[in-house]
Formats: sequence, C-alpha cells, structure tokens
Amino acid sequence: MVEGISNSSPGVTQRIPFCYVIYVPTIPALRKEFAELLVSCGLIGEAIKIFEDLELWDNLIYCNCLLGKKAAAVELIKARLSEKPNDPRLWCSLGDVTNNDACYEKALEVSNDKSARAKRSLARSAYNRGEYETSKILWEAAMALNSLYPDGWFALGAAALKARDVEKALDGFTRAVQLDPDNGEAWNNIACLHMIKKKSKEAFIAFKEALKFKRNSWQLWENYSHVALDVGNIGQALEAVQTVLNMTNNKRIDTELLERIVLDLEGRTSIIESESCRTTHNLNRTNNTCAKDLPVESVHVSSPEESIMGRSRENEHLMEFLGKILQQVVRSESSADMWGLYARWLKCKGDLTMCSEALLKQVRSYQGSDLWKDRDRFKRFSYASLELCKVYTEISSSSGSRRELFAAEMHLKNVLKQAEGFADMEEFRDLQACLDEVKTKLQSGPVAT
Repeated sequence: MVEGISNSSPGVTQRIPFCYVIYVPTIPALRKEFAELLVSCGLIGEAIKIFEDLELWDNLIYCNCLLGKKAAAVELIKARLSEKPNDPRLWCSLGDVTNNDACYEKALEVSNDKSARAKRSLARSAYNRGEYETSKILWEAAMALNSLYPDGWFALGAAALKARDVEKALDGFTRAVQLDPDNGEAWNNIACLHMIKKKSKEAFIAFKEALKFKRNSWQLWENYSHVALDVGNIGQALEAVQTVLNMTNNKRIDTELLERIVLDLEGRTSIIESESCRTTHNLNRTNNTCAKDLPVESVHVSSPEESIMGRSRENEHLMEFLGKILQQVVRSESSADMWGLYARWLKCKGDLTMCSEALLKQVRSYQGSDLWKDRDRFKRFSYASLELCKVYTEISSSSGSRRELFAAEMHLKNVLKQAEGFADMEEFRDLQACLDEVKTKLQSGPVAT
C-alpha cells in the first residue's frame, strides 16, 4: 500500500471509486504504521529512513537504541534540543538513553511540573534503587496527570506494596484491572492483599478472575484452595488441590490444607448423622400421632428430612472426591501424615480393616533410630499408635475376634519397652492406660473361633 502511493498506475479515475469503499489513513500515518511494522520484523535500517523522513524523532531515537547506537541517539537528541530546548519529551528521551535522572528533572522544569512521562521515569528509577516510598509518591503524582495508563496503576500498586501501604496497593491494582480486566497478575495481587486483610470472600472472587488468565500457575491454584476452604466451598478447594497435584506431578502436597478439609468433612458427617437421628425420631412420633388422629393421606415427608438428605448426598460426593485425592497422594507420597489422613477418611467410610492397615503404615513411617531421641516425634508416634489400637478394638468388638486385641497388646508392649526414656510424658501414660484396657478386654472377651 505504501509503495502504491507513488505509482502512476492505476490512474486516479480507477482509484477514486475505492476511496468510498474503505477507510484509508493519511499518507504520513500509513507510512508510520509501515515503519513500525518493519521494526517489529527486525528491519530497523529500513524503518529509520522512514522515521527520519517523517521527522518522528522519538521513534528514530528508539531505533538507534535498538541498534546499540546510543552515541548516535544522544547526538540526535542534543541536535533537536538545540532547536527546541523546552521540549520535555526530548529531555525524557535523553534520560532514557543516558539513564540520568537529572534529565527527567529538567523535563519537569521545562514543563512546569506537568510531564507525566518524566514523573513515571523518576518513579521507576526510585523503585529500582529500593526507595519504595518515594516511588509510590511519584507514581501517585504521575497518575494524577494521566490516569488512563494501566501499567502505571500496576506499578503504583507494586511500589505501595513494597512500602507496606496495603490500602494504596489495593487501590492501585484495582484501578489497573478497571482499565485492563485481562491483567491476571493484578487480579492475583488483589486476591493476595485481601488474604492479608483476612477478607476471604473478596479474595475468593479475585482469585477466580486471576485464574481465567493464569491457569498454569500452581502457586495461584494453591492460594485459591486455601481461600475456597475459608469461605466454606470445599468442592472448589478439592478441585484446586487436585489441579496442583496434577501440575506438579504429585510433588506439591499441602498436608495442612488436606487435614483441614478432613476435619471439616468429619464434622459435617457427625452433624448430619445426629440431625438425621433427631429427625427420624420426630418423624416417627408424628407418624404415630397421624395414624391415631388423622387420615393417612395427610402424612408426608417433612422438609427438614429432605434438607438432611440433600446435605448427606453433597457430603458423600465431597468424601468421594477427597478419597480420590488421598489415594492419588499415598500412591506417590508415603509420609506419615498422609497415611494418617487416609486412615481417617477410611474410618469415615466405615472400612476399619483398611483403616488399620493405613494406621499401621503411619506408625511404621514414624519408626526409626531418631524416634527414641525426639520427643515431638514420639508424641506423633504415640498418637498414631493409640488410634491404631482403638481401631483394632473396634474391629474386635464388631467381629468377635481376639486376633486384633493380641496385635494391639503386642504393639503396645513393644512401644512401652522401648519408650522408657519418655516415662515422664503424658503420651507414655496414655499408652500404658490403653494397654491395661486391652488386657482387660482380652481377659473378659470371647474366645476366638
């Protein structure tokens, strides 16, 4: 198109009807766009000729800098300054090339403190020197002159965050996403700031926006999982945990978060079971009354029961989802804490045999030469041992077998024998009490067939 401007063929009579068909910019604007296209393709030399012909000095200076010809760029700027000494853009360009803050200050002087570009450049220099408070003030002044600059609001938020001004940082990042809603990094920073302020609902919404543009960041998914759990959305938290596991090949495991989820679901299960028992009892009483005093047609299922059934189904679905994640983890991660969580999940599901196997693996994970020297490790070991023996006792009570009781007795005796150095600890006394209870059950229990 640019080359065709000066061609004599086709003639004007053939060209002129097409001027009503499409929008054609002015010739200088078209040539400038062509030169910028050349720069993007790496044809800097060709672009320089066009910029020089159009007297687009900023673009010409930029091209010289790209070619590494800083001396030529400085010479060009000084030549222009000799003609226009009060042009703040030229002073800013000289500051960019020489990396000299004095040039930006001169630009502010000749512009009567109205050069937004100079203030932005000074703000960046202050940030790079670690003067975050100064950078924040300069960014505020720059954005007051030109507020329609998304990168500037983001930079203001970053400087304010470094200066520990959370409110100003939040305002900066919020203004950035108002101008550029696709800025995933800004959404992420907004979410993190809301987390700092303990505003989980706002953080949850911001993280959802950030994940639209940064779905490949496992750190973002991990933060999202914590906030989702804080707002009570266990399903979203589990989905985020599974995404993190898949993205990191099961290497990034947040045990504390999984423990919170297990604890939450255990509590929900307990509440639903107790409410279900109360509702069933009340329903039976109502049915008995209805059977005596009212026609059969008037008896119907109460809405509280429907509500409990709905919550029960939801809880069941979440438990299944959690189970898939825990199974995925224990197949690749054999830490004691994960075996403990897996055992708790199996117990909620009612599978006591598999639960005892998981607890046994947890106990074995704690064992080692360091166990009998580390009091904290012994605490965790003794807790796992007690849980294992409780499950053994439950299995024995339900099946009538004494084999599990003998296994519990043998385990407790071995532990107490080796843990004599911890005799002053409460955990040691708990193990002793558990052993006495197991012995009592063995003496009074049925004979195994």
